[in-house]
Order: sequence, then structure tokens, then C-alpha cells
Amino acid sequence: MAHGRPGLTGALLAALPPLGFLVVFFLWPVAAIIRLGLLGDGVGAVLASADTWGLVGFTVGQAAAATAVAVVAGLPVAFLLARTSLRGNGFIRAAVLVPFVLPTVVVGLAFRSLLPEGGVVAIVLANAFFNVAVVARSVAGVWSHVDRRAEDAARVLGASRLRTFLSVTLPVLRPAIGSAASVVFLFCATSFGVVLLLGGGEYSTLETEIYLRTVQLLDLPGAAALSLLQVAAVFAVLVIGAVTRRRQAAARMRGTAETARRPVGGEWAVVAVAYAVVALLLVPIAALVVRSLSTVDGWGLAGYRALAGTGYRGSLQVSGWEAAENSLRAATDATLLALVLGVLASVALVSLARTKARPGLVDALDTAFMLPLGVSAVTVGFGYLITLDALPGDLRTSATLVPLAQALVVTPLVIRMLLPVLRSIDDRLRQAAATLGASPWRVWREIDIPLAGRSLLAAAAFGYVVALGEFGATSFLARPDSATLPVVIGRLVARPGELNNQMAYAACTLLMLVTIAVVALIERLRVASVGEF
Repeated sequence: MAHGRPGLTGALLAALPPLGFLVVFFLWPVAAIIRLGLLGDGVGAVLASADTWGLVGFTVGQAAAATAVAVVAGLPVAFLLARTSLRGNGFIRAAVLVPFVLPTVVVGLAFRSLLPEGGVVAIVLANAFFNVAVVARSVAGVWSHVDRRAEDAARVLGASRLRTFLSVTLPVLRPAIGSAASVVFLFCATSFGVVLLLGGGEYSTLETEIYLRTVQLLDLPGAAALSLLQVAAVFAVLVIGAVTRRRQAAARMRGTAETARRPVGGEWAVVAVAYAVVALLLVPIAALVVRSLSTVDGWGLAGYRALAGTGYRGSLQVSGWEAAENSLRAATDATLLALVLGVLASVALVSLARTKARPGLVDALDTAFMLPLGVSAVTVGFGYLITLDALPGDLRTSATLVPLAQALVVTPLVIRMLLPVLRSIDDRLRQAAATLGASPWRVWREIDIPLAGRSLLAAAAFGYVVALGEFGATSFLARPDSATLPVVIGRLVARPGELNNQMAYAACTLLMLVTIAVVALIERLRVASVGEF
């Protein structure tokens, strides 16, 4: 083992805690779901039902439509971010990210204020609204590396801008677009809060049907069979996404980042479309704020004042502010746990890559840590209900289960944000420290972690806001007396009474403002990190 580098044993020891957490709180519950779905005639009955294939058809159809809208809307924004140097691009980058990290119940209620009847169009637009950032940021990263000289050569030979894009630029971007589209499709197919709020009981996806069968119909075998079907579909999408990501990685190696410049000629039309997309993304956000201030008696703060109570005719067992405290507490615990697990996993992956460990081992661990992002939170929450009674203390009845479930979602995001930074640190710094007598773990403590500090803070902020708004698994697991704010919003919307609606919109606005503040912090840390490295 080279001095200053943790060896294979140390790397595997670092990987044990996150792997153990993954096994207990993800693989075991999901395996239990699969087993329950395979027992008896559950799967056969579900597969033979026309209603099931109607659910599958609607799930796939709305996800495909939302993906198409997100791709069409995201490409002009990707061009703006990758190829232009205009004032306000920093704001555009942050504004596009805000919808992606908003809680699903917030987005659902925002579109409900715009389209009160809900329906298919509302569901498709809301899911696309969520995912424009995925397309814009993923494609922009590759587009900034496309060699302009090939485009200029095509223009000199007489090709129009459109033909140049279709013949030269698009083939290079296609892997990135495919990768982004597969991720967007996955998110839309497993969308929960949006469909629950906008479907109006008339439209359901596999995700919402699993929830309804478990909570309302108590049909656990049927819900498990649907979960098994969903897991198989998600796995297929993940395989497709992995293939396109490998092609995307190859595309990234074709050149260094091109210098952005002011648009010329017809490029201004693309910039105008990008600005229009961003403006449309801000409409639901503005509508939500306006709706939270609009009462039957005119403008006012009745909804915000009502958060001190439990809603119309005691709809809740906790007040709105108590639910906010529960959310903040659970998100804090989940983020701290996810940071510990995410740092250990990132250290293990980077250390293994520097040893003589087989590349397949590194890839397998990396894929394992990402698995929670590929299985719906509703399926995982359902799995907890049928497994965790076997652990001491029966965690199913404990408030601790909510931050554990949220940490499962946040940990992969921490790894994805921290891992590239750790991999990019100049190895000569480590070698110099090792030459001066630093132990391997001291090198990590004094070189790697400080240099990745801003990315770690950004990961913490991003993870915190994701945990704060998590709705899928939490809706299964939160007890009535310890409900989080997203769960309370969902319950208020389902209850009659104008006061309940006002409280829901006010709570959504508060969650949204916290999200916007965190996104602004992430962007500041990103800019500072780019300047440092």
C-alpha cells in the first residue's frame, strides 16, 4: 500500500456502515415486498387484471408525455447555460433548480391553484415542471464541451444553423439527452404527491395505487404485487439509463469546455425561448404565493395565522407550527445521518479506486449506493410496515423511522455531489502530505475533506431541503401526532373547509421559501467552489 493512501481493508471498513444501513433499511424491505408479491396468487391475479394494465398504460403514458415536454423545454435552457455569457445566467441556473427540489405536495398544490380541476394535462405539466432542471443541467454539461470548430466548419460549407445543429451538435448531445430523459421518465413514472393531488381520485398510477391499496383497502398482497411490477419496470429504466450514461461519459471526453460568448444571429431566438421557459416555471410559484394570501374576505394572512391551530373542526392532531417543528427536526436528523453515511461511502469508493481493487467492485458498490434513487419511496415505506417489527423496539411505531427513511433518500444525493469533487483533487497534494509523514487517515482529514468542504456544505443544504419536503415514504410512516408539514398539507387538502385550504397553501408557501433560500445558498457555494478549483 502506498503511504498516505488507505488500503483495501480501510476502504472496505469505511464502506461497512453505509452498506449495513442499505441492507437493513432498503434491501430487506424491498426483498420482503418482492416475496409478499410472489406468494399465493397475488401476482397472477394482478397481471391478469385489465385494471392493472390500465394503470400501467396511464403510468407510462403520462411519464412519456411529461418527459417529452421536459426535454423540449429544457434544451433551450441548456443552450443558454452552456453557450452564452449573459448577465442573469446565475439567476437562470438557480431558478431552474428551484422546481426540482420543491416538495411534491407544493408543486401539486401550485398547479391545483392554476388548474383547479386537475386531470391529465395538469399531471403532465406538473411532472414536466419538476424535471426541466434535469434536462437543462445534464445536457448543458455536455454541450459546453462540444467543439465549436466542427459547427463553424459546417456553417462555412453552407449548412444552416438548424442543419448544423441536427447534423453536428445533436449526435454529440444525444447520449446526454437520452440519459436525462431516462432519469426524467423514472421520476415521472414514480411521481406520487403530484398524481395524488391532481388526479382527483379519477387518475392513478402504480405509485398512488400502491398507497391506496395499502392505506384504504388494506390489500397488502395486491399492493405488493403492484410494487413488484413497479420494481421490475424501474430496473429496466435504470439499465437503459446506465447505458446512456456510459455513452455520455465518452462524449464528455471529446473536448474541454468551450468559452461562452454573447449570442449571435438566430441564437437570440433560442435565448428568447429559454427565457420564456424560465418565466413559465415561475408562474406556478407566483400563483401559490398569491393563493396563500387570497381569502374569501379579500387579501390577508388568515392561512398563516391558522397554522397555530389544527384546522377546520380539528382536522389535525398537531398544529401547523408543530408539524413544521417535526419537519425541521426530522430533516436535521436525516441530513446528519446522510452526511455521515455519504462521506464514508465516498471515501470508500475513492479509496478503492486508488487501490488494486477490481473496477467491477467499485462499480458494484457505486450502483448499490444509488439503488434507493431507483425505487419509489412509497414502495420502501410499504416495505417498512411489513418488516421492521422484527427489529428490537418495533421501529414501525417510532418517530425515528421518518428520518431513517429520509436519510435513505438523501444519502445517494450526498454521494453524487461529493464523489466527483474528491476524485478531482490533485493526487500530488496527498503524496506531499504522505512524504511529510502524514498517516492515510490524516491525509483524508487534512487534505480531502477541507478541499471538498464547500461541496459538503452544498450537499448538506441540498439533502436538507429534499428531506424537508419528502412525502412518499413519510406519508406511510409519520404518526398522526408527529406528522411532518408535507403530510399535514396532504391531509388538509383532503379535508373540507376553506380554512384547511388556506392553511395548506400557507404551509406550502413557507416550504417553498425555505427551498428557494437553500437553492440560493447552493448556487453561492457552487460558484465559490468553481473559483477555488
